[in-house]
Amino acid sequence: MTGLICFEAAARHVSFKRAAQELNVTPAAISHQVKAVELDLGCALFRRLHRGVELTEKGAFLLVAIQRGLEGMSDAVGHLRERRDAVDVTIRTTTAVSALWLTPRMSAFWKVHPTITVSQTVSDVPDRFSRHDLNILYGVPNDDGREWRQLFHDRIVAVGTRRFKEEHAIHDLVGLGAAPLVHMNSEDNDWTGWNQWFGTLGQPAPKGRGLYVNNYLIAMQAAQDDAGAMLGWDGLIGDMLADERLVKLVEEDVPSPVAFYLTIHPRASAEARLFADWLVGIAR
Repeated sequence: MTGLICFEAAARHVSFKRAAQELNVTPAAISHQVKAVELDLGCALFRRLHRGVELTEKGAFLLVAIQRGLEGMSDAVGHLRERRDAVDVTIRTTTAVSALWLTPRMSAFWKVHPTITVSQTVSDVPDRFSRHDLNILYGVPNDDGREWRQLFHDRIVAVGTRRFKEEHAIHDLVGLGAAPLVHMNSEDNDWTGWNQWFGTLGQPAPKGRGLYVNNYLIAMQAAQDDAGAMLGWDGLIGDMLADERLVKLVEEDVPSPVAFYLTIHPRASAEARLFADWLVGIAR
């Protein structure tokens, strides 16, 4: 179990050093635990590079399995510990939406409504039996009787750092297709992939070197580290484009096939509905 916890932290951060800081141990200890797991499984979970590490396909598969298990335990503990009288609003969302869109805007909500408490559940595992007041999801809402509202319908853009754009001389779609690309590989989210993106623009599939990850934030970090270009939803990464941590690599983009929605539980409180109205307002 210790080895799996160390691996999960290292895989989530894509860094032995940051995992060690989180777990208050040395990077050597993280490396030792990960190596023990690899020996036990008989396969490599990381590729050791000069500048750090990156997950192998089997490593990404194991990370998803461990995170599902930890999220299941967290949900169970949360339900047992839950004190409904202490929380006005509960909302469930994915890691990417929480980190890139929801959490950065919470302080603005509390400035207007300082007495309303909001509890976030952050999970990338599909939630089929949610008891949360609100749920932000990517895709068409289920017809389960819940009220839903559209937050934003993005355009999908190819992004990377300015240095990456100059290093690979990306001036058009042909140049982009030959450059290294970061691919999202997740069975839990129907993200638009590079082949589909290029195909929508009438272009052949890209031929550049690929880095495959199963987490949007890891993909974004890889793009910021110049490991490759990534596909970004402009509603999520607008802040990063505004301060040029990432830039559009080509002018072309495509509309997202589906939108981001907010669903509302039938028994949601008045405070939850007020928060829902506020979210829809800032999204527009």
